[in-house]
Amino acid sequence: MNELMEMYETILERKECPEEGSYTSYLFNKGVEKILKKVGEECTEVVIASMGNDEDEIANEINDLVYHLLVLLAAKDIPLSKIQEVMAQRNQKTHNLKAERKPVVNL
Repeated sequence: MNELMEMYETILERKECPEEGSYTSYLFNKGVEKILKKVGEECTEVVIASMGNDEDEIANEINDLVYHLLVLLAAKDIPLSKIQEVMAQRNQKTHNLKAERKPVVNL
């Protein structure tokens, strides 16, 4: 996951030293609300792509989502190491099957 860390480092550089014409700098300039809208948009695109069978399209959309999530982390001053900590903790869990949700009943 070296590429993930490199992407995050580049995002942090754009946050500290904005570059003219940089999409990442544009997102930081527009603020968290814009970043959140892009995260939501990319989530939807992952779902739509995943309804098909085109591996390249799915991988590209997931990459876009990960990028926007990393921008959100940077905007919120959350280091990538925090996510790695959470992953490590969750990897320790076993037999953690969540029960099915109760059906929604119309009132």
